[in-house]
Amino acid sequence: MLSEQMVQIVGILAAIASTASFAPQAWKIVSTRDVKGLSRRMYALTVAGFALWLTYGIGKGDWALMVPNAICLTLTIFILAMLCMPRAKREVVADAIQPTEQ
Repeated sequence: MLSEQMVQIVGILAAIASTASFAPQAWKIVSTRDVKGLSRRMYALTVAGFALWLTYGIGKGDWALMVPNAICLTLTIFILAMLCMPRAKREVVADAIQPTEQ
């Protein structure tokens, strides 16, 4: 059985890993403006999962569930939105975040 302190450490590491796992994908989309090979269905399901986890965390009043799931939800909504946008609109959004060199 894990001590309460070990459970907290595992929870913190899980939150960091989950959150960090979507940031590189979001940044790659911004830098390359490319979404080839990404699945809309997978990201739609992932958005739904994080929304449910966030709702669960809110219901329990558990900040350790709310904060990382809110961050992951934001990142996955961004990725899904970029997947659903036409290329021209994706370019505008990406340029607003990271302008291309002229």
